[in-house]
Amino acid sequence: MIPPLEGWPADDDSKPVLIGLTGPIGCGKSTVAGFLRDVGGLVIDADDLAREATAPNSPALPEIRERFGATVFSAEGKLDRAALAAIVFNDARALAELERIVHPRVRVLVDARLEAAVRERVPFVVIEAIKLVEGGLADRCDEVWIVVCQPTTQRARLSGRGATADDASRRLAIQGNDLAERLEEMLVERRVPVRRVSTDASLDETRELVEDALAEALDRQVIDRT
Repeated sequence: MIPPLEGWPADDDSKPVLIGLTGPIGCGKSTVAGFLRDVGGLVIDADDLAREATAPNSPALPEIRERFGATVFSAEGKLDRAALAAIVFNDARALAELERIVHPRVRVLVDARLEAAVRERVPFVVIEAIKLVEGGLADRCDEVWIVVCQPTTQRARLSGRGATADDASRRLAIQGNDLAERLEEMLVERRVPVRRVSTDASLDETRELVEDALAEALDRQVIDRT
């Protein structure tokens, strides 16, 4: 189980342990993030920051309008995320161009939250992002967790969110069946420590697994930083 977090890290100059959290859709990233939040971690959700980076009057909107046109905006000038998603999720080049606009702004927002975490002496920080590697966030992590589950569990969870069978198949096809393997290969190439976290078990069992993994991660960073 995880050790007490009060007073850790002891060194005023120490930075919080930074854990990246990624993995295929429907595998339970948000559930794992919630467990980590419950035990004292700060969770930074990259999806939330992407919405902040594209909020009304944000500097990203003129670039998005120039690239994708007025059809992805409402009459009031707000970004129509559903219309934009319909374009980029069927066009890899368009998705890459959107990410080129949004990802750098997300990284700036992440940096601001990390600076606040240092000031507030948060013991560990979790960056939850499906594009953790591609968005340039994985390289700064002390380790990255890839959340995985069996395909049947994954499809059941997507269905539980209201996705039809066809929609679930489309989303999974976009990511590819080997996403976890590809992510791990990219992380190994970058020499970023990586661990897989399975969420196939019950919630209680998964919580215990997550807490044990966190204890190992914190212990390893204590050793590495001494």
